[in-house]
Amino acid sequence: MERKNVWNDYNKTQLKALEATNKAYLAFLDAGKTERECVKESIRLAEEKGYQNLTEFKKKKKKLKAGDKVYAVNMNKAIALFQIGSGSLEDGLTILGAHIDSPRLDVKQNPLYEDTDFAYLDTHYYGGIKKYQWVTLPLAIHGVVVKKDGTTLDIVIGEDADDPVFCVTDLLIHLAQEQQEKKASKVIEGEQLDLLFASQPLKGAEKDAVKEAVLKLLKDKYDMEEEDFLSAELEIVPAGRAREAGIDRSMIMAYGQDDRVCAYTSLAAMLEAPKTKKTLCCLLVDKEEIGSVGATGMQSKFFENTVAELMELYDGFSELALRRCLTHSRMLSSDVSAAYDPLYASAFEKRNAAYFGRGIVFNKFTGRGGKSGSNDANAEYLGKIRQIMDDNKVAWQTAELGKVDIGGGGTIAYILSLYGMEVIDSGVAVLNMHAPWELTSKADVYEAKKCYAAFLKDA
Repeated sequence: MERKNVWNDYNKTQLKALEATNKAYLAFLDAGKTERECVKESIRLAEEKGYQNLTEFKKKKKKLKAGDKVYAVNMNKAIALFQIGSGSLEDGLTILGAHIDSPRLDVKQNPLYEDTDFAYLDTHYYGGIKKYQWVTLPLAIHGVVVKKDGTTLDIVIGEDADDPVFCVTDLLIHLAQEQQEKKASKVIEGEQLDLLFASQPLKGAEKDAVKEAVLKLLKDKYDMEEEDFLSAELEIVPAGRAREAGIDRSMIMAYGQDDRVCAYTSLAAMLEAPKTKKTLCCLLVDKEEIGSVGATGMQSKFFENTVAELMELYDGFSELALRRCLTHSRMLSSDVSAAYDPLYASAFEKRNAAYFGRGIVFNKFTGRGGKSGSNDANAEYLGKIRQIMDDNKVAWQTAELGKVDIGGGGTIAYILSLYGMEVIDSGVAVLNMHAPWELTSKADVYEAKKCYAAFLKDA
Protein backbone atom coordinates (compact mmCIF):
# COMPACT_ATOMS: atom_id res chain seq x y z
CA MET A 1 0.00 0.00 0.00
CA GLU A 2 2.97 2.34 0.48
CA ARG A 3 3.72 4.54 -2.53
CA LYS A 4 7.31 5.14 -3.49
CA ASN A 5 9.06 8.32 -4.52
CA VAL A 6 8.78 8.56 -8.29
CA TRP A 7 11.91 10.57 -9.11
CA ASN A 8 14.17 7.56 -9.66
CA ASP A 9 11.72 5.98 -12.10
CA TYR A 10 12.14 8.71 -14.72
CA ASN A 11 14.34 8.24 -17.77
CA LYS A 12 16.02 11.15 -19.58
CA THR A 13 13.07 11.70 -21.92
CA GLN A 14 10.63 11.86 -19.03
CA LEU A 15 12.86 14.22 -17.05
CA LYS A 16 12.99 16.51 -20.07
CA ALA A 17 9.18 16.47 -20.30
CA LEU A 18 8.96 17.10 -16.55
CA GLU A 19 11.16 20.18 -16.81
CA ALA A 20 9.21 21.50 -19.82
CA THR A 21 5.93 21.13 -17.93
CA ASN A 22 7.28 22.96 -14.91
CA LYS A 23 8.84 25.73 -16.98
CA ALA A 24 5.46 26.42 -18.54
CA TYR A 25 3.84 26.22 -15.10
CA LEU A 26 6.26 28.82 -13.70
CA ALA A 27 5.33 31.16 -16.54
CA PHE A 28 1.61 30.64 -15.84
CA LEU A 29 2.10 31.47 -12.16
CA ASP A 30 3.86 34.72 -13.02
CA ALA A 31 1.21 35.68 -15.57
CA GLY A 32 -1.71 34.85 -13.27
CA LYS A 33 -1.47 36.09 -9.69
CA THR A 34 -5.18 36.91 -9.56
CA GLU A 35 -8.27 35.17 -10.88
CA ARG A 36 -8.70 37.86 -13.58
CA GLU A 37 -5.11 37.37 -14.74
CA CYS A 38 -5.55 33.58 -14.75
CA VAL A 39 -8.60 33.89 -17.00
CA LYS A 40 -6.77 36.26 -19.33
CA GLU A 41 -3.78 33.91 -19.61
CA SER A 42 -6.05 30.88 -20.06
CA ILE A 43 -7.80 32.62 -22.96
CA ARG A 44 -4.46 33.43 -24.57
CA LEU A 45 -3.28 29.84 -24.32
CA ALA A 46 -6.63 28.42 -25.46
CA GLU A 47 -6.88 30.64 -28.51
CA GLU A 48 -3.40 29.54 -29.56
CA LYS A 49 -4.85 26.01 -29.66
CA GLY A 50 -7.86 26.97 -31.75
CA TYR A 51 -10.49 27.66 -29.08
CA GLN A 52 -13.20 30.18 -29.95
CA ASN A 53 -15.20 32.46 -27.66
CA LEU A 54 -18.66 30.88 -27.32
CA THR A 55 -20.36 34.28 -27.42
CA GLU A 56 -18.69 35.09 -30.74
CA PHE A 57 -19.47 31.60 -32.05
CA LYS A 58 -23.18 32.08 -31.34
CA LYS A 59 -23.22 35.30 -33.34
CA LYS A 60 -22.23 33.29 -36.44
CA LYS A 61 -25.44 31.25 -36.03
CA LYS A 62 -23.54 28.05 -36.70
CA LYS A 63 -24.04 24.64 -35.09
CA LEU A 64 -21.36 23.02 -33.00
CA LYS A 65 -19.89 19.81 -34.36
CA ALA A 66 -17.55 17.13 -33.05
CA GLY A 67 -14.04 18.48 -32.61
CA ASP A 68 -15.06 22.12 -32.12
CA LYS A 69 -13.34 23.94 -29.27
CA VAL A 70 -15.06 26.80 -27.45
CA TYR A 71 -14.73 28.68 -24.19
CA ALA A 72 -17.06 30.82 -22.06
CA VAL A 73 -15.99 33.49 -19.59
CA ASN A 74 -17.88 34.57 -16.47
CA MET A 75 -17.24 38.20 -15.43
CA ASN A 76 -13.54 37.82 -16.26
CA LYS A 77 -13.07 35.67 -13.13
CA ALA A 78 -14.07 32.17 -14.26
CA ILE A 79 -13.75 30.25 -17.50
CA ALA A 80 -15.08 27.00 -18.95
CA LEU A 81 -13.45 25.34 -21.95
CA PHE A 82 -15.15 22.63 -24.00
CA GLN A 83 -13.97 20.25 -26.70
CA ILE A 84 -17.05 18.82 -28.37
CA GLY A 85 -17.14 15.02 -28.59
CA SER A 86 -18.69 12.81 -31.23
CA GLY A 87 -21.43 11.49 -28.94
CA SER A 88 -24.57 13.07 -27.54
CA LEU A 89 -24.21 15.59 -24.74
CA GLU A 90 -26.90 13.64 -22.89
CA ASP A 91 -24.24 10.97 -22.34
CA GLY A 92 -22.44 13.40 -20.05
CA LEU A 93 -19.20 15.37 -19.92
CA THR A 94 -15.74 14.50 -18.73
CA ILE A 95 -14.78 17.41 -16.48
CA LEU A 96 -11.63 18.77 -14.89
CA GLY A 97 -12.53 21.45 -12.34
CA ALA A 98 -10.24 23.70 -10.29
CA HIS A 99 -10.31 27.11 -8.67
CA ILE A 100 -8.13 30.11 -9.52
CA ASP A 101 -8.64 32.35 -6.48
CA SER A 102 -6.09 32.29 -3.65
CA PRO A 103 -5.78 33.76 -0.14
CA ARG A 104 -4.68 37.40 -0.19
CA LEU A 105 -5.43 40.89 1.11
CA ASP A 106 -8.16 42.92 -0.61
CA VAL A 107 -8.22 46.73 -0.59
CA LYS A 108 -11.40 48.10 1.00
CA GLN A 109 -13.75 50.47 -0.83
CA ASN A 110 -12.78 53.51 1.28
CA PRO A 111 -9.17 52.57 1.94
CA LEU A 112 -6.88 55.60 1.80
CA TYR A 113 -6.04 57.38 5.04
CA GLU A 114 -3.16 59.16 6.74
CA ASP A 115 -1.85 58.67 10.27
CA THR A 116 1.26 60.37 11.65
CA ASP A 117 2.77 61.17 8.25
CA PHE A 118 2.12 57.71 6.81
CA ALA A 119 -0.45 56.98 4.12
CA TYR A 120 -2.11 53.57 4.31
CA LEU A 121 -4.52 51.42 2.32
CA ASP A 122 -7.05 49.70 4.57
CA THR A 123 -7.51 46.00 3.72
CA HIS A 124 -9.74 43.02 4.39
CA TYR A 125 -8.07 39.61 4.13
CA TYR A 126 -9.58 37.05 1.76
CA GLY A 127 -9.68 33.35 2.55
CA GLY A 128 -8.06 31.40 5.36
CA ILE A 129 -4.68 32.88 6.29
CA LYS A 130 -2.31 33.03 9.23
CA LYS A 131 -2.35 36.80 9.50
CA TYR A 132 1.10 37.02 11.07
CA GLN A 133 2.63 35.54 7.88
CA TRP A 134 1.68 38.63 5.86
CA VAL A 135 3.70 41.26 7.75
CA THR A 136 7.11 42.63 6.63
CA LEU A 137 6.90 40.93 3.22
CA PRO A 138 7.42 42.81 -0.05
CA LEU A 139 3.92 43.02 -1.51
CA ALA A 140 2.48 43.95 -4.89
CA ILE A 141 -0.89 45.35 -5.95
CA HIS A 142 -2.82 43.71 -8.81
CA GLY A 143 -6.30 44.48 -10.02
CA VAL A 144 -8.62 46.82 -11.83
CA VAL A 145 -10.09 50.26 -11.27
CA VAL A 146 -13.34 50.92 -13.15
CA LYS A 147 -14.30 54.55 -13.61
CA LYS A 148 -17.87 55.85 -13.85
CA ASP A 149 -17.64 56.12 -17.63
CA GLY A 150 -16.76 52.41 -17.85
CA THR A 151 -13.05 52.95 -18.45
CA THR A 152 -11.05 50.10 -16.88
CA LEU A 153 -7.55 50.65 -15.56
CA ASP A 154 -5.42 47.51 -15.19
CA ILE A 155 -3.13 47.91 -12.20
CA VAL A 156 0.05 45.96 -11.46
CA ILE A 157 2.55 47.63 -9.13
CA GLY A 158 5.43 45.81 -7.50
CA GLU A 159 6.41 43.11 -9.99
CA ASP A 160 8.89 44.84 -12.30
CA ALA A 161 12.42 45.38 -11.04
CA ASP A 162 11.93 49.16 -11.21
CA ASP A 163 8.56 49.11 -9.41
CA PRO A 164 8.14 50.10 -5.77
CA VAL A 165 6.85 47.44 -3.42
CA PHE A 166 4.67 47.71 -0.32
CA CYS A 167 4.44 46.05 3.07
CA VAL A 168 2.45 45.60 6.25
CA THR A 169 4.58 46.63 9.23
CA ASP A 170 5.20 44.69 12.43
CA LEU A 171 6.28 45.64 15.93
CA LEU A 172 10.00 45.43 16.63
CA ILE A 173 11.10 42.55 18.84
CA HIS A 174 12.41 44.96 21.51
CA LEU A 175 8.88 46.20 22.24
CA ALA A 176 6.94 43.02 21.47
CA GLN A 177 6.81 41.31 24.88
CA GLU A 178 3.04 41.69 25.23
CA GLN A 179 2.45 40.90 21.56
CA GLN A 180 4.32 37.61 21.80
CA GLU A 181 2.19 36.46 24.71
CA LYS A 182 -0.91 36.50 22.49
CA LYS A 183 -2.33 33.45 20.74
CA ALA A 184 -1.02 33.05 17.20
CA SER A 185 -4.47 33.93 15.82
CA LYS A 186 -4.33 37.25 17.69
CA VAL A 187 -0.68 38.28 17.28
CA ILE A 188 -1.73 40.29 14.23
CA GLU A 189 -5.37 41.38 14.05
CA GLY A 190 -7.22 41.75 10.77
CA GLU A 191 -7.47 45.52 11.14
CA GLN A 192 -3.68 45.72 11.52
CA LEU A 193 -3.13 44.36 8.01
CA ASP A 194 -3.10 47.82 6.45
CA LEU A 195 -0.68 48.43 3.62
CA LEU A 196 1.97 51.09 4.15
CA PHE A 197 1.49 53.09 0.95
CA ALA A 198 3.53 56.31 1.14
CA SER A 199 5.36 58.72 3.47
CA GLN A 200 6.33 61.84 1.47
CA PRO A 201 4.08 64.89 2.04
CA LEU A 202 2.85 67.19 -0.69
CA LYS A 203 4.65 70.50 -0.45
CA GLY A 204 2.28 73.29 0.56
CA ALA A 205 -0.50 71.01 1.77
CA GLU A 206 -1.73 71.89 5.26
CA LYS A 207 -3.72 68.78 6.19
CA ASP A 208 -3.09 65.11 5.39
CA ALA A 209 -0.17 66.16 3.23
CA VAL A 210 1.00 62.59 2.55
CA LYS A 211 -2.48 61.50 1.50
CA GLU A 212 -2.74 64.58 -0.72
CA ALA A 213 0.57 63.64 -2.34
CA VAL A 214 -0.77 60.14 -3.02
CA LEU A 215 -3.95 61.52 -4.58
CA LYS A 216 -1.92 63.82 -6.82
CA LEU A 217 0.29 60.93 -7.91
CA LEU A 218 -2.74 58.73 -8.64
CA LYS A 219 -4.31 61.50 -10.67
CA ASP A 220 -1.17 62.28 -12.63
CA LYS A 221 -0.19 58.67 -13.35
CA TYR A 222 -3.53 56.84 -13.55
CA ASP A 223 -6.12 59.62 -13.98
CA MET A 224 -7.66 58.18 -10.82
CA GLU A 225 -9.74 60.04 -8.22
CA GLU A 226 -10.16 58.92 -4.63
CA GLU A 227 -13.79 57.97 -5.33
CA ASP A 228 -12.59 55.54 -7.99
CA PHE A 229 -11.59 53.19 -5.15
CA LEU A 230 -15.33 52.58 -4.75
CA SER A 231 -15.42 50.64 -8.03
CA ALA A 232 -12.01 49.02 -7.80
CA GLU A 233 -10.92 45.44 -7.18
CA LEU A 234 -7.35 45.63 -5.94
CA GLU A 235 -5.65 42.54 -4.56
CA ILE A 236 -2.46 42.58 -2.50
CA VAL A 237 -0.22 39.58 -3.14
CA PRO A 238 3.44 38.71 -2.47
CA ALA A 239 5.75 40.55 -4.86
CA GLY A 240 8.14 38.49 -6.94
CA ARG A 241 8.12 35.69 -9.43
CA ALA A 242 7.71 31.96 -8.99
CA ARG A 243 11.03 30.23 -8.44
CA GLU A 244 12.64 26.82 -8.49
CA ALA A 245 13.41 25.72 -4.93
CA GLY A 246 15.98 23.43 -3.36
CA ILE A 247 19.66 23.04 -4.20
CA ASP A 248 18.57 20.31 -6.64
CA ARG A 249 15.84 22.53 -8.16
CA SER A 250 13.32 19.77 -7.45
CA MET A 251 10.58 22.04 -6.13
CA ILE A 252 8.55 25.13 -7.02
CA MET A 253 8.09 28.01 -4.58
CA ALA A 254 5.40 30.49 -5.51
CA TYR A 255 2.36 32.39 -4.38
CA GLY A 256 -1.07 30.96 -5.19
CA GLN A 257 -0.23 27.32 -5.93
CA ASP A 258 -3.46 26.53 -4.11
CA ASP A 259 -5.06 26.00 -6.52
CA ARG A 260 -3.26 27.23 -9.62
CA VAL A 261 -1.07 24.13 -9.65
CA CYS A 262 -4.19 22.09 -10.42
CA ALA A 263 -5.72 24.79 -12.61
CA TYR A 264 -2.65 24.97 -14.84
CA THR A 265 -2.13 21.21 -15.15
CA SER A 266 -5.85 20.75 -15.91
CA LEU A 267 -5.70 23.48 -18.55
CA ALA A 268 -2.52 22.08 -20.08
CA ALA A 269 -4.04 18.59 -20.30
CA MET A 270 -7.21 20.02 -21.84
CA LEU A 271 -5.32 21.95 -24.52
CA GLU A 272 -3.51 18.76 -25.59
CA ALA A 273 -6.51 16.41 -25.39
CA PRO A 274 -7.28 14.07 -28.32
CA LYS A 275 -10.69 13.84 -29.96
CA THR A 276 -13.06 11.77 -27.83
CA LYS A 277 -16.62 10.46 -27.85
CA LYS A 278 -17.64 12.43 -24.77
CA THR A 279 -17.38 16.20 -24.67
CA LEU A 280 -14.47 17.40 -22.52
CA CYS A 281 -14.59 20.33 -20.13
CA CYS A 282 -12.02 22.28 -18.13
CA LEU A 283 -13.73 24.48 -15.56
CA LEU A 284 -11.75 27.13 -13.65
CA VAL A 285 -13.78 29.05 -11.08
CA ASP A 286 -13.50 31.81 -8.49
CA LYS A 287 -14.41 32.21 -4.80
CA GLU A 288 -13.57 28.67 -3.61
CA GLU A 289 -11.52 30.07 -0.75
CA ILE A 290 -14.62 31.74 0.72
CA GLY A 291 -17.18 29.01 0.07
CA SER A 292 -17.63 29.05 -3.73
CA VAL A 293 -20.30 31.73 -3.34
CA GLY A 294 -21.35 34.62 -5.55
CA ALA A 295 -21.81 35.04 -9.27
CA THR A 296 -18.34 33.73 -10.13
CA GLY A 297 -18.16 30.87 -7.62
CA MET A 298 -19.06 27.25 -8.29
CA GLN A 299 -22.45 27.69 -6.62
CA SER A 300 -23.50 30.10 -9.39
CA LYS A 301 -25.46 28.91 -12.43
CA PHE A 302 -22.63 29.80 -14.85
CA PHE A 303 -21.58 26.22 -15.56
CA GLU A 304 -25.12 24.88 -15.86
CA ASN A 305 -26.19 27.77 -18.11
CA THR A 306 -23.15 27.32 -20.35
CA VAL A 307 -23.83 23.61 -20.80
CA ALA A 308 -27.40 24.52 -21.77
CA GLU A 309 -26.01 26.88 -24.42
CA LEU A 310 -23.80 24.09 -25.77
CA MET A 311 -26.74 21.73 -26.04
CA GLU A 312 -28.77 24.32 -27.94
CA LEU A 313 -25.91 24.68 -30.44
CA TYR A 314 -25.16 20.95 -30.75
CA ASP A 315 -27.91 18.36 -30.47
CA GLY A 316 -30.77 20.41 -29.06
CA PHE A 317 -31.71 21.67 -25.60
CA SER A 318 -34.36 20.46 -23.24
CA GLU A 319 -34.45 20.63 -19.48
CA LEU A 320 -34.51 16.85 -19.25
CA ALA A 321 -31.56 16.51 -21.62
CA LEU A 322 -29.58 18.99 -19.50
CA ARG A 323 -30.34 17.02 -16.33
CA ARG A 324 -29.27 13.78 -18.02
CA CYS A 325 -26.06 15.40 -19.25
CA LEU A 326 -25.07 16.61 -15.79
CA THR A 327 -26.05 13.36 -14.08
CA HIS A 328 -24.09 11.22 -16.55
CA SER A 329 -20.96 13.37 -16.27
CA ARG A 330 -17.86 12.47 -14.30
CA MET A 331 -15.35 14.83 -12.81
CA LEU A 332 -11.99 15.23 -11.14
CA SER A 333 -12.31 18.07 -8.66
CA SER A 334 -8.73 19.23 -8.94
CA ASP A 335 -7.60 20.80 -5.68
CA VAL A 336 -4.47 20.56 -3.58
CA SER A 337 -3.79 18.37 -0.57
CA ALA A 338 -1.67 18.97 2.52
CA ALA A 339 1.81 17.51 2.09
CA TYR A 340 3.27 15.60 5.00
CA ASP A 341 5.77 17.80 6.83
CA PRO A 342 8.20 15.96 9.16
CA LEU A 343 8.64 19.14 11.21
CA TYR A 344 4.92 19.04 12.09
CA ALA A 345 4.41 15.29 12.09
CA SER A 346 1.90 15.36 14.95
CA ALA A 347 -0.73 16.93 12.67
CA PHE A 348 -0.70 14.00 10.24
CA GLU A 349 -1.62 10.32 10.24
CA LYS A 350 1.27 8.88 8.27
CA ARG A 351 -0.52 5.97 6.58
CA ASN A 352 -3.09 8.37 5.12
CA ALA A 353 -1.01 11.42 4.33
CA ALA A 354 0.11 12.93 1.03
CA TYR A 355 3.85 12.93 0.32
CA PHE A 356 6.08 15.01 -1.92
CA GLY A 357 7.34 13.20 -5.00
CA ARG A 358 4.83 10.34 -4.87
CA GLY A 359 2.44 11.63 -7.51
CA ILE A 360 -1.09 12.98 -7.78
CA VAL A 361 -3.20 12.73 -4.61
CA PHE A 362 -6.76 11.38 -4.51
CA ASN A 363 -8.98 12.30 -1.57
CA LYS A 364 -11.99 9.98 -1.45
CA PHE A 365 -13.52 12.42 0.99
CA THR A 366 -12.66 15.77 2.51
CA GLY A 367 -14.69 17.72 5.08
CA ARG A 368 -14.00 18.07 8.78
CA GLY A 369 -15.21 16.67 12.10
CA GLY A 370 -16.84 13.46 10.84
CA LYS A 371 -16.66 14.28 7.12
CA SER A 372 -18.94 17.29 7.55
CA GLY A 373 -19.36 19.17 4.26
CA SER A 374 -17.64 16.43 2.26
CA ASN A 375 -18.16 14.86 -1.10
CA ASP A 376 -17.48 11.18 -0.44
CA ALA A 377 -16.68 9.48 -3.75
CA ASN A 378 -18.21 6.10 -4.56
CA ALA A 379 -16.00 3.03 -4.35
CA GLU A 380 -17.04 2.05 -7.89
CA TYR A 381 -15.78 5.36 -9.23
CA LEU A 382 -12.52 5.10 -7.32
CA GLY A 383 -12.04 1.63 -8.78
CA LYS A 384 -12.40 3.08 -12.28
CA ILE A 385 -9.95 5.88 -11.45
CA ARG A 386 -7.41 3.31 -10.23
CA GLN A 387 -7.66 1.51 -13.54
CA ILE A 388 -7.16 4.69 -15.58
CA MET A 389 -4.15 5.76 -13.54
CA ASP A 390 -2.43 2.37 -13.59
CA ASP A 391 -3.12 1.77 -17.28
CA ASN A 392 -1.48 5.11 -18.09
CA LYS A 393 1.44 4.64 -15.66
CA VAL A 394 0.51 7.68 -13.55
CA ALA A 395 2.08 7.85 -10.09
CA TRP A 396 -0.71 8.38 -7.57
CA GLN A 397 -1.46 8.18 -3.87
CA THR A 398 -4.42 8.65 -1.53
CA ALA A 399 -4.66 10.88 1.52
CA GLU A 400 -6.75 12.69 4.08
CA LEU A 401 -6.20 16.28 5.20
CA GLY A 402 -4.49 15.69 8.55
CA LYS A 403 -5.59 13.68 11.56
CA VAL A 404 -9.31 13.11 11.99
CA ASP A 405 -10.00 15.61 14.78
CA ILE A 406 -7.34 18.19 13.92
CA GLY A 407 -8.68 19.91 10.84
CA GLY A 408 -10.03 19.37 7.39
CA GLY A 409 -11.15 21.36 4.39
CA GLY A 410 -13.44 21.52 1.41
CA THR A 411 -13.37 21.90 -2.37
CA ILE A 412 -15.86 22.44 -5.18
CA ALA A 413 -16.48 18.68 -5.41
CA TYR A 414 -19.64 18.52 -3.32
CA ILE A 415 -21.32 21.21 -5.44
CA LEU A 416 -20.93 19.26 -8.70
CA SER A 417 -21.91 16.03 -6.95
CA LEU A 418 -25.34 17.54 -6.28
CA TYR A 419 -26.14 16.92 -9.95
CA GLY A 420 -25.63 13.20 -9.31
CA MET A 421 -22.39 12.99 -11.26
CA GLU A 422 -19.39 10.99 -10.11
CA VAL A 423 -16.79 13.30 -8.50
CA ILE A 424 -13.56 12.74 -6.63
CA ASP A 425 -10.98 15.17 -5.33
CA SER A 426 -7.54 14.97 -6.89
CA GLY A 427 -4.58 17.32 -6.76
CA VAL A 428 -1.01 18.08 -5.84
CA ALA A 429 0.51 17.89 -2.37
CA VAL A 430 1.52 21.35 -1.09
CA LEU A 431 3.77 22.48 1.75
CA ASN A 432 3.03 25.86 3.38
CA MET A 433 -0.55 25.74 2.07
CA HIS A 434 -2.28 29.16 2.30
CA ALA A 435 0.99 30.86 3.21
CA PRO A 436 2.29 33.70 1.02
CA TRP A 437 4.84 31.31 -0.50
CA GLU A 438 3.82 27.69 -1.10
CA LEU A 439 5.92 24.69 -2.16
CA THR A 440 5.23 21.85 -4.59
CA SER A 441 7.31 19.03 -6.07
CA LYS A 442 8.10 19.24 -9.77
CA ALA A 443 7.46 15.51 -9.99
CA ASP A 444 3.96 15.93 -8.61
CA VAL A 445 3.21 18.77 -11.03
CA TYR A 446 4.26 16.51 -13.89
CA GLU A 447 2.23 13.55 -12.61
CA ALA A 448 -0.81 15.81 -12.16
CA LYS A 449 -0.73 16.77 -15.81
CA LYS A 450 -0.33 13.09 -16.76
CA CYS A 451 -3.29 12.21 -14.53
CA TYR A 452 -5.59 14.80 -16.05
CA ALA A 453 -4.52 13.88 -19.58
CA ALA A 454 -5.26 10.21 -18.90
CA PHE A 455 -8.66 11.04 -17.45
CA LEU A 456 -9.63 13.10 -20.51
CA LYS A 457 -8.33 10.46 -22.93
CA ASP A 458 -10.58 7.87 -21.30
CA ALA A 459 -13.72 9.89 -22.15
